[in-house]
Amino acid sequence: MALYYACMQTTFHVNVDQPSSPLYKYLHHHHHQQQQHRRSRKRERKNIPKTIEKAAKRSTIMSSLSREVVFLILQFLEEEKFKETVHKLEQESGFFFNLKYFEDIVINGEWDEAEKYLLGFTKVDDNRYSMKIFFEIRKQKYLEALDKRDRGQAVDILVKDLKMFSAFNEELFKEITHLMTLGDFRENEQLSKYGDNKSARGTMLAELKKLIEANPLFRDKLQFPSLKNSRLRTLINQSLNWQHQLCKNPRSNPDIKTLFVDHSCGQPNGAQAPSPVTNPLLSAMPKAGGFPPLGAHGPFQPTPAALPISLAGWMANPAPVPHSAASAGPIGLTAPNNAAAILKSPRTPPTNNLPLDYQSADSEHVLKRPRPFGMTDEVNNLPVNISPTPYAGQSHGQSSYSSDDLAKTVVMTLSQGSTVKSMDFHPVQQILLLVGTNIGDITVWEVGNGEKIAHKTFNVWDLSACSMPLQASLANDYTVAVNRVLWSPDGALFGVAYSKHIVHIYSYHGGDDLRNHLEIEAHAGSVNDLAFSYPNKQLSIVTCGEDRVIKVWDANTGAKQYTFEGHEAPVYSICPHHKENIQFIFSIATDGKIKAWLYDNMGSRVDYNAPGQSSTTMAYSADGTRLFSCGTNKEGESFLVEWNESEGAVKRTYFGLGKRSVGVLQFDTTKNQFLAAGDEFTVKFWDMDNPNLLTSTPANGGLPASPCIRFNKEGTLLAVSTDDNGVKVLANSDGIRLLRTVENRSFDASRVAPLAIVKAPNIGTFGPNNATIGTTMGDRAFASVPAVVGMITDGRSEADIKPTIADESMENSRMWKFTEINEPSQCRSLRLPDSLTAMRVSRLIYTNSGAAILALASNAVHKLWKWQKNDCNLTVKATTSAAPRLWQPASGMVMINDISDKNPEEAVPCFALSKNDSYVMSASGGTISLFNMMTFKTMATMSPPPTATFLAFHPQDNNIIAIGMDDSSIQIYNVRVDEVIKKLRGHQKRITGLAFSSTLNVLVSSGADSQLCVWSIDGWEKLASKFLQIPNGRAPSPHADTQVQFHLDETHLLAVNESQIAIFEAPNLECLKQWIPREASGSITDATYSCDSNLIYVSFEDGGVGVLTASTLRLSCRISPAAFFRPNPSLRVYPVVIAAHPSDPNQFAVGLTDGGVHVIEPLEPEGQWSSSPPVENGAGPSSTPGPTGSEPPQP
Repeated sequence: MALYYACMQTTFHVNVDQPSSPLYKYLHHHHHQQQQHRRSRKRERKNIPKTIEKAAKRSTIMSSLSREVVFLILQFLEEEKFKETVHKLEQESGFFFNLKYFEDIVINGEWDEAEKYLLGFTKVDDNRYSMKIFFEIRKQKYLEALDKRDRGQAVDILVKDLKMFSAFNEELFKEITHLMTLGDFRENEQLSKYGDNKSARGTMLAELKKLIEANPLFRDKLQFPSLKNSRLRTLINQSLNWQHQLCKNPRSNPDIKTLFVDHSCGQPNGAQAPSPVTNPLLSAMPKAGGFPPLGAHGPFQPTPAALPISLAGWMANPAPVPHSAASAGPIGLTAPNNAAAILKSPRTPPTNNLPLDYQSADSEHVLKRPRPFGMTDEVNNLPVNISPTPYAGQSHGQSSYSSDDLAKTVVMTLSQGSTVKSMDFHPVQQILLLVGTNIGDITVWEVGNGEKIAHKTFNVWDLSACSMPLQASLANDYTVAVNRVLWSPDGALFGVAYSKHIVHIYSYHGGDDLRNHLEIEAHAGSVNDLAFSYPNKQLSIVTCGEDRVIKVWDANTGAKQYTFEGHEAPVYSICPHHKENIQFIFSIATDGKIKAWLYDNMGSRVDYNAPGQSSTTMAYSADGTRLFSCGTNKEGESFLVEWNESEGAVKRTYFGLGKRSVGVLQFDTTKNQFLAAGDEFTVKFWDMDNPNLLTSTPANGGLPASPCIRFNKEGTLLAVSTDDNGVKVLANSDGIRLLRTVENRSFDASRVAPLAIVKAPNIGTFGPNNATIGTTMGDRAFASVPAVVGMITDGRSEADIKPTIADESMENSRMWKFTEINEPSQCRSLRLPDSLTAMRVSRLIYTNSGAAILALASNAVHKLWKWQKNDCNLTVKATTSAAPRLWQPASGMVMINDISDKNPEEAVPCFALSKNDSYVMSASGGTISLFNMMTFKTMATMSPPPTATFLAFHPQDNNIIAIGMDDSSIQIYNVRVDEVIKKLRGHQKRITGLAFSSTLNVLVSSGADSQLCVWSIDGWEKLASKFLQIPNGRAPSPHADTQVQFHLDETHLLAVNESQIAIFEAPNLECLKQWIPREASGSITDATYSCDSNLIYVSFEDGGVGVLTASTLRLSCRISPAAFFRPNPSLRVYPVVIAAHPSDPNQFAVGLTDGGVHVIEPLEPEGQWSSSPPVENGAGPSSTPGPTGSEPPQP
């Protein structure tokens, strides 16, 4: 189908360079006239008197001031709730485009109002972005009319609204018209996945937001200026104050009744003018209809109300405790060096839908430049065809989420046996749930099958080391309760805070292997909360307790690092966080006092009351930009609020909580969009941007009055405590798929990641993905399970895959052996049918859905095989049980790259697949092409000199592409503005691999020079580099490719070279393991992680495939070529490329030199490649980059 995207591209690629074209002649004549006009104006300008020039400058200044006056009026109208007037002024002035208002009217389907509002800022034909915005709105309006079977309205929209676009693409208009003839427009192939109108509006809205942000006409109009509250009142008050000081006979209590004339004190009374700061001149001014006092924020201020809280940058009042003087910034403004500067200028917290980083070119320049890629606005979006079709795993901005995305379906009930007090999901293994109870028990559950993996009862490890008060307390009553359980950021440790003095830190090594790490007598009395943080770049434990003290401990040694005193009541909760490089801790006491501490001895920087002076917990959103708190006071009244950090005041109060809560409510956040709290025997949910209750669920009943709740990191699972001493696990659709995937695989708990060494990330590179480490209740300290971006850098993200770096000592205790597969009867394989010319397969990848395979041959032709749903393949996934179809569109078009003048055999083919499988970007030594995977049409092309050799999409922004070049450079290219924003140089030969890590915020590159380089994504500076160690006796090949791929933990890096497989730890590139194949196997041709990163598939020049255990780099299975294809003695056939299935860890595919593509699976449908675990015989790989392991001889 013809895409509107394509229509837009053709519209702006008119050839104006030919002198014979009429358009060229017109432009040439017009340009000549413009030059004459400019010269004439220049001569006239010389004669302008100086006074007129000055007047012109003043006019410019006044124009700017007039614009600011409009913003002041907009703020005033908003504060006074004149909603319609606000948006009318926004539209008529054209100064501020209210994106939130626009989102609301689009979601509500108010199409006429949406277009009317847009017309205040742009017309349909202003530029291609504007045209596309109006087209998307009218297209959606048309589809909804068809969906309602309102043919009359549909015809009216077609004729009046959509026909104008036929001038740009007649074919598209015909196809849209053809939808009228269908009984249901979903019969159209591209509209087959169209859901309901609400979800379609949400998907379209995400596309519109990207277009609006990219449109030059909206530049500088999407951000409202930062103004203090009631700024217009303040200015008026200052004016009146000045007028009063100018009075000849100023009164001490002036009576101001109007603003229509200047103020003047009428009768002389001999009194002196009052102080402009202390006298609330205007606070007594009468107000009509609830009009607030004019001096609310001016120099004449009335007495402030108790609520809403105005913390004045968290420092409204100095601390009443004997510490250093508090300053007036948000938090820690008396911090030394640059800490104060940072905290005095807090950044306004952005929303979840972060704006893209555009270039600051002027609008005219942006519009006039030809852009081959300028419309590829595909940050998790769909191709702009007839309908924005949702796809699995799609992630939009805030407005695209709905209550359907919440985990509300009960899928599992766990019987704990005692009252649940605290829970936390593992940060990486998101199906592992840690639970603490009222009798001191801790349990690790695998919620996929309801299995209790590990369990510990309370026991003091070393009673003799305890203080006498603690020993006496335990002698009298040995029972304790768990107040808090929490995993460390990497999941290697977890902490338990008990109701008596003690904190236990366990190290987790998989399975039931819980090892005692630290026992700390942290506080006198109850330890109420704990968290993890990274002061001084070292992992630390923060605790608070009944003794009114906060303490910080070294996570490795247990040594006390800091003690913070100043609360006058027991400290109820703590919330560590950071702003840029500044680390700090919020603490909240049971009397509702909030304090903030830097890691120094300077005392609290904040002293104020939580809403209702309640026992409160605080938590940041997952991206660390929005701060929330939930608390309950002694009367049972609860408060759930969002804070304005820059003002230190309550920004938003959420409604819907019960009036008499039982205990202190627990709350949590998810998806940077939703809040949840356990209240009134239910779980209640709010949209962060809406104070009203969104929805609630009783979870099929059986919940206590105030249940404990906890989301997993992705928000796909929600654990809720029950009144019968159990836990219910709720899931959304993604969570259900996650658990089904786990059920279909045998779970080996011993393979859960036991990282032995706790390392701190670089504080300077903290980003949204690792913000707010260890904060309390609902803090999401850890980023989403990262995308696997390596060999093909396709950006796929598998939240249901279990990453693991297993403990090598467990492997060393066993004997080593591997499985050999030599016959076709020992495995399942399928050669994919191919009717096209068979040529050497250069690149191979599964689509992210797992239902298709894409290959790029050496002749630059792409081949796409799709599996169909049938009785043998109900799940529609790639399988050897059913043959796929070599797919082509109805047009018969073939996806083929432009081939340069070079020998095709010398070209380096490369491609990268978009996250939603809609686009593939590809090159075969010539032009880079962007293909539509549905139509095979070339959407755009780019010819960057020199030749591209590797492509990788940025993991968070598909508009940013890393392009490896033949000249050894790397170009960071911004698709949206069609510009290279950075060139990276550090290699000596062509680039052969690129891999992003969003966890570490780095890009790793590899080259034909056998060198690895690490680049910071923030500033694109080079952080580290290292050359591969070439094995002794092997000469490095001058043309050897080195490719890289990140493990699912996005820290461990797989490097593949013809001579070896190596595992590095990023970002310092420490070589952890190295594996060298035996010479009889020939060189390594390719390798890749399995989707769960537990295996590594390796192909060899001798035609075989090896399966390595990723944690130890030991060969667990070897598949000979005779097992999956019939060797031809006259031809040397072997696998060139290898690809792993995106969700089945035991399926892979290989592309051969003869053009064949084979899918290979174990013999049993649920089988694995090694029937017995790898065991030690002395020939295993080294754990250091020194001695290297090699493949042992076959038995």
